[in-house]
Amino acid sequence: MSADSGLSGLTLYTQAAQSAASRVIDEYSTSFGTATRLLPPGTRAAIRSIYSLVRVADEIVDGTAEEAGLDADSRREVLDTLETETISAMGTGFSSNLIVHAFASAARAADVEKALVQAFFRSMRRDLEPVHSLSEEQYRRYVHGSAEAVGLMCLRVFLQDTAPTTDQMAQLETGAARLGAAFQKINFLRDLHEDAEQLGRAYFPGAVPGELSEARKIEILADIEADLGEARRAIPLLPPGARRATDLATRLFEEVSARLRHTSVAELKRRRVSVPRRVRLQLLLQVLLPVVRGGRR
Repeated sequence: MSADSGLSGLTLYTQAAQSAASRVIDEYSTSFGTATRLLPPGTRAAIRSIYSLVRVADEIVDGTAEEAGLDADSRREVLDTLETETISAMGTGFSSNLIVHAFASAARAADVEKALVQAFFRSMRRDLEPVHSLSEEQYRRYVHGSAEAVGLMCLRVFLQDTAPTTDQMAQLETGAARLGAAFQKINFLRDLHEDAEQLGRAYFPGAVPGELSEARKIEILADIEADLGEARRAIPLLPPGARRATDLATRLFEEVSARLRHTSVAELKRRRVSVPRRVRLQLLLQVLLPVVRGGRR
């Protein structure tokens, strides 16, 4: 027992791991951090734990580890070790790595399938190789692992205490996957310059780094908007806390998508499109006002 808190050793350790995971998200993602604050505390901790592991894996493959002096083989070894530690902790319930421990605790509680985690790491491993002129199948496989699988992990957390029907579950899984895919595709557009100039990557099928026509951008945005539309149809089936947070995250990315539509490719190569704080607050109010009005009735 902890002399100060009265908690068991494992409970205290897990809380410390969750705090570490939450700090990672606060440092890296303003929009996502805002959306997670609408979640119930337990759900919030689990979702932040999932995204903290995703963030760490990103740092291994997206330049930070290279900046630290790791060559390609060393980065692959570090990523492989992270996957091995994660899968092991999902089985045992413990890791000496706080971020892995927080993720494993959330994954075990929500029955997250090992296959989803493995799909995620496959896509991260793909980033250790040249990424351009991808085929449609390679692109689809990458988006599934890097984004759709993460969306499905989050859905498992959201539904821990609910029992949707078979039809509802199918719609929820489609919505979660499509929302994750939309977020990823939006970030491909937002990071067009960085991916091309710093990482030499171009994710869209057939594209080469730094090259994207206006017509192709519009096609991609139409695909993104279709993903967001499918995701929005599933939101009403979510539990209330998860529904509000997912609604806000969807609104934020719908706003980014609209801004991308009105930003030229030339401009995308110079700056990353973002949502101003004032607009983020307006979107937050749009989500919260129905709740406040409902409480006054």
